[in-house]
Amino acid sequence: MIYVTGERLQPHQVRAAAFDTRWRGLDPDQVHAYLNQLADELDRLHRELTTANTEAERIRQALRQWQSRHTGCRHPDPDWSLNNRWRP
Repeated sequence: MIYVTGERLQPHQVRAAAFDTRWRGLDPDQVHAYLNQLADELDRLHRELTTANTEAERIRQALRQWQSRHTGCRHPDPDWSLNNRWRP
């Protein structure tokens, strides 16, 4: 199995991992079960990351639109915010 530093590990790489067999080595069924569990977790994390990045981009675009709509919305009196604060 070759893993180059800097690349993101993909689930299919974990599932395709192969190991040399050794006398009295690890139980191959346990190793493959663990690798499948790890691959499933990587897959879930990749989906969550994609969802989070999509949501962040949507929020950035909404903020840009809001900022462009409110560019000229400044109150002319600089003391306005001091005199007209919200009071419970």
